[in-house]
Amino acid sequence: MGSVDRLKGCLGANVYTEVPDGGWGWVVALAFFFVEVFTYGIIKSFGIFFQDLMIHFNESNSRVSWIISICVFVMTFTAPLSSVSSTRFGHRPVVMVGGALISLGMISSAFVNSVEQMYITVGVVSGLGYCLAFLPTVTILSQYFQKRRSLVTAIASTGECFSVFVFAPAFTALKDYSGWRCCLIVMGVFQSTIILCGALLRPIVIQTKQEVVHKTQIKQIETKYMLDNEQTHTSIDSVDSGVQSLSTSCTNIAGRSKEEEMEMEKKEEETGMLPGASMEKEEPSTPPLRNKLLDFSVLKDCSFICYALFGLFATLGFFAPQLYVIPLSISLGIGKDRAAYMLSAMAVAEIFGRISMGWMLNKKPIRKIYIELICVLLLCLVLVVFPFVCEFWGLMVCCVLYGFMLGTVAASHIPMLAEDDVLGIEKMPSAVGVYIFIQSFAGLAGPPLGGFLVDLTEDYGAAFYSCAAGMGVGALFLALVRPAKTGLCNRRKKQQQSSKAPSCENITEDNKIVVEVPDDFLDVDIVAEDSIFKSKSGDSAARARSI
Repeated sequence: MGSVDRLKGCLGANVYTEVPDGGWGWVVALAFFFVEVFTYGIIKSFGIFFQDLMIHFNESNSRVSWIISICVFVMTFTAPLSSVSSTRFGHRPVVMVGGALISLGMISSAFVNSVEQMYITVGVVSGLGYCLAFLPTVTILSQYFQKRRSLVTAIASTGECFSVFVFAPAFTALKDYSGWRCCLIVMGVFQSTIILCGALLRPIVIQTKQEVVHKTQIKQIETKYMLDNEQTHTSIDSVDSGVQSLSTSCTNIAGRSKEEEMEMEKKEEETGMLPGASMEKEEPSTPPLRNKLLDFSVLKDCSFICYALFGLFATLGFFAPQLYVIPLSISLGIGKDRAAYMLSAMAVAEIFGRISMGWMLNKKPIRKIYIELICVLLLCLVLVVFPFVCEFWGLMVCCVLYGFMLGTVAASHIPMLAEDDVLGIEKMPSAVGVYIFIQSFAGLAGPPLGGFLVDLTEDYGAAFYSCAAGMGVGALFLALVRPAKTGLCNRRKKQQQSSKAPSCENITEDNKIVVEVPDDFLDVDIVAEDSIFKSKSGDSAARARSI
């Protein structure tokens, strides 16, 4: 039994009186780092297999690229399912199931005979697993941190950048040595590590100090009652075990309850509290409400709607450089070997961008939503500059700047939901699913739209212009988040409160203002006095019966 209790203690929920900003949260941050490595990092590194798949299945580049497009779409489109599952079953089992699906889809893709089958294995199965593994992990990480939330989330999210920087060349060498099928199997085995990461996600419960004291008092009373019951049951003088043990236990409980009441009264007199007030605060009259599986009421929040539209349009600007920077480099006369360094430079710069954004948002006092707006505007400016560059070093500088600014936005746009400027930490678990769901449509339409414009204009710069336009519209909606939170929403609330509030002033015929006291004003005091008198009389009656 001792080992079982210790196991439950290690795997059970962590109870804190306030957000710990550390503790087990560091383990959750490490788990999120590896989840990033084996989710987004693998997705970004999957392009190393494109050439082999095109040759083996005799398919075009566009048909092979649909593997990742379907995977990203399923990952983002099923985000509400991840939120519902996490609320219903908990974060730990959902992430573990997601890790199993990712590993299953990647390993099974090594045995396919067509690209269409890979649409199912990698696109649907692994895509669903990516969604179930990523969103619950970033949500529970935000719950473990408050003051350091931005910095810790930014540092942990650099896992995908390290994956691109390290795993892409490693898997390329393995592919050249043993073939792409064997490489996919090894990759799927590595991705099963997410199951272990999910097992480390212990739930967190924040309780007030009054609730903790109240529960400890209840446990102490239950323990004393069990001890008294055992002593009465094993008493030598007891002849009739049923009747005498019951009477003795009742006497002990009555005497002990009397002593506890005397102690409670002394404490209340010392603190200056009324006899019935503390009990009413400690014992809620109504049971706590259960959390909704998926709270669509966030769509009524003006600030969240503006922020979701920002995510929708800004997502259009996340694809062009990664997909078209190498073709753009080749069109400018830069060799393939030198053009490959562009993606590496983006990955390294993105790491510094994420860490810098986390460090900056951790400073106080600072309005985080405005810092993100500045980064989005700078990212839009870099996208506009790309088509005007005509040499290697100029393009390299653009890639470094884009990677840095992309890291700042990528590290902040989801954790920003937990800030009070958007929604708050209470509504983040359900809001993140709706937010990612809205982003999914831009994720599916972004790459085909860029390819259509490139084919239409025969210029790779058109894809960068389209992404800059989407990022600019997203910046416009991001600028409206704070005004919608402080201005429009508060005006509606004030209007509703003013319409519901009873008027306390009337103007008479002599133009004199007469203040009317509401009818229930005196009733409240009378009811309170009656409840206090009843509680005192009830206590005195209980003492008389015990005597």
